[in-house]
Amino acid sequence: MIIGYARVSTDDQNLDVQTDALAAAGAGKIFADRISGSKRARSELDRMLDQLREGDIVTVTKYDRLARSLKDLLEIVETIRERGAGFRSLAEDIDTTTPAGRLIFHVFASIAQFERERISERTMEGLASARKRGRIGGRPPALSPAQKDEVQRLRDIEQRPIGEIASLFKVSVRTVRRVGERS
Repeated sequence: MIIGYARVSTDDQNLDVQTDALAAAGAGKIFADRISGSKRARSELDRMLDQLREGDIVTVTKYDRLARSLKDLLEIVETIRERGAGFRSLAEDIDTTTPAGRLIFHVFASIAQFERERISERTMEGLASARKRGRIGGRPPALSPAQKDEVQRLRDIEQRPIGEIASLFKVSVRTVRRVGERS
């Protein structure tokens, strides 16, 4: 069965153009959401995915109606594939039920993977460059070295309650317990 999915971002927008195109493409059932595409929890999309059967073809007018990001699109299409169904986008002429359509879709997936790896690479390069310049990332320490010495003295020598020490220094109990531990 051809199953259509349509989505508009706001209540002001009209689904008619999408539902007409899906009906013309042979959709026997159409699910429609009125919600932003950046929201992953879309009730009709989830309902459609739950009802998919082997051999069904999920059809959209444009792939951005199904997902806002390529990563999200890949995840949704993988869910569709796992259920034994296919995916078809009318505007982009992607049809994962054909060898050529799967090829095009996998080229998109490869490009997305390449971009994720490049972003990770650039992030690591930036962090290494910052370290060379003496910058250390992350959250600043909650206690100065002098405060750590005082916390350790209050805790270990004076045997003051950990909760009291934490309140005094305005830090968590866990921070007080970690003082003096070797990293």
